[in-house]
Amino acid sequence: MSGFIQITDTHIVAPGALVCGRSDSALALRQAIETINAKLPLLAGIDCAIITGDLTDHGTPQEYAHFAALMERLKLPWRAIPGNHDQRETMRAAFADAPWMPDSGPIHWIRDFGPFAVIALDTLLEGAHHGELGPEGLAFLDASLAAIGDQPAIVATHHPWMHSGIPAMDADNLRDGAALIERLEAHPAPVRMISGHVHRAMTGQIGRVTCQIAPATCHAVLTDQRPGHDGQMVLEPGGFTVCRWIDIPGSGLVSDVIPTGAFPGPFPFQD
Repeated sequence: MSGFIQITDTHIVAPGALVCGRSDSALALRQAIETINAKLPLLAGIDCAIITGDLTDHGTPQEYAHFAALMERLKLPWRAIPGNHDQRETMRAAFADAPWMPDSGPIHWIRDFGPFAVIALDTLLEGAHHGELGPEGLAFLDASLAAIGDQPAIVATHHPWMHSGIPAMDADNLRDGAALIERLEAHPAPVRMISGHVHRAMTGQIGRVTCQIAPATCHAVLTDQRPGHDGQMVLEPGGFTVCRWIDIPGSGLVSDVIPTGAFPGPFPFQD
């Protein structure tokens, strides 16, 4: 088995600060890391963590330094793509030595996990809340899909294209997602799209493409499906997603959303 852990929307701010004066995103990330580290001995084949955007809340050098210091505790290598709360060049400077960081342009990368490949796409459109790949991002996707041939693909983005049913969030989705999905549907092997941005765990199906949104480590977005209402923060427990390739009874990616924190148990099942 081979796999990774998806972490998303950490929204780290300066040390001692709270997001919107309420959410202690640094404490939430520390708790997520502690939970991951505690779970790792129970998980087979987890190679790394992938952070799908919004590492920081404002994209400042101080916030990226705080994020990096927190991530030093994680007992896994990690790699990331930016979200709409990040700043691309500040993020590049902060992690310039990382092997996955390109020297210039969008922060796209590809990683071969053996049974499948992850193609990570930068959807940041600086100055906007919504996302966009643009011609350069679609060209990177085309080249990556061609390079992996008939290998199964997981495409990681910050902005999803599936709708969550929360109008305030769906207004800020990936604007050129139809072009992305068209390419994924044409890929000869199984495909999945994983994203963040919505701060909730959700799964949908667009054609033959499974689309999955991971929960944030920190605050959630209120599930409010009424038109015309702004998105609101709710301090629900955070979480992360374990994604593993399992070969039997049929090969495929299995995802498990795990809440952060320590809970009673485990206990043996008894009659």
